[in-house]
Amino acid sequence: MPDDQGGVVLYWRPMCAYCIKLRLRLLFTRLRYVKVNIWRDPDAAAFVRSVAGGNETVPTVTVAGRPMVNPSKRQLLDAVAAHSPGSLS
Repeated sequence: MPDDQGGVVLYWRPMCAYCIKLRLRLLFTRLRYVKVNIWRDPDAAAFVRSVAGGNETVPTVTVAGRPMVNPSKRQLLDAVAAHSPGSLS
């Protein structure tokens, strides 16, 4: 599992329309984040289940360790501004 204490981690899986949508919306931002494919990382999948009511709901994002399940671009950027402004460069 990535060390996300101060940064942003986006948990995703292939063929997830919501993941694609969020990643496309983040393309033209200055947000730096780590992507983790939950189908390739069992620990990441377990983490997502732990914060999403037992479901593998993606995208799930952590901002400085704070989980957000299926956030909008605005919710994510607001959380980054509040908790991890260094991720916007």
